[in-house]
Amino acid sequence: MLEVDHLIFISNGKVIIDDLNLSLGEGEIHAVLGVNGTGKTTLAYLIMGIYSASKGRIVFDRQDITSYSVSQRAKMGITLAWQEPARFEGLSVKEYLELGKNLAPVEIENYLWMVGLPPSEYLSREVDASLSGGERKRIELASVLAMKPKLAILDEPDSGIDMTSQTQIANGILELRRQGASVLLISHSEKTVEIADKVSVLCAGKIIRTASPKEVCKWFIENCKVCDHINIP
Repeated sequence: MLEVDHLIFISNGKVIIDDLNLSLGEGEIHAVLGVNGTGKTTLAYLIMGIYSASKGRIVFDRQDITSYSVSQRAKMGITLAWQEPARFEGLSVKEYLELGKNLAPVEIENYLWMVGLPPSEYLSREVDASLSGGERKRIELASVLAMKPKLAILDEPDSGIDMTSQTQIANGILELRRQGASVLLISHSEKTVEIADKVSVLCAGKIIRTASPKEVCKWFIENCKVCDHINIP
């Protein structure tokens, strides 16, 4: 489904992603785990096409998409859920979920239920600062579910949210897989990545270990700490 082949990204003379290799199969949840500042968001932006790779290839669905634009990748079925979901003053949750989609009212309600948000309480709410961080992230995940992507890149969907939201977001991610999507789950939390099929540790722009969640999380807890590699965009 996705092959990242010897990917390099250099910004202002600094190597941010360093000869990175990663593969993701169909219907698979592959988590990328790392402390803040190791290049996780940069990797997400490279796969989505927001940043352009300095070297290497990105292959999706057997096509080399390295030079493709964001819109071209989106049309192929790739979508990105941002680490900090956007706010839209004056736009209701219902209108937000309908954007670019032809959904029946019952479908919109179902997607909200999938992330644990009662439609009667949220459809008319505005997607603005009145929503908590957890609520906005769950609404964004409902929007991703409604897109029915082939590949969903989720950039730290667990950051800055409460335990209830964490559980519901995990349920939403598993629902994405049930729908047939592949998921690249980016996180700094070993707890979040327990639902993945496999986990890769990212450090200083390199994948340094890939294995089962149990094995990687144990290693991550014992070995990873803040070091000289922080503050990478």
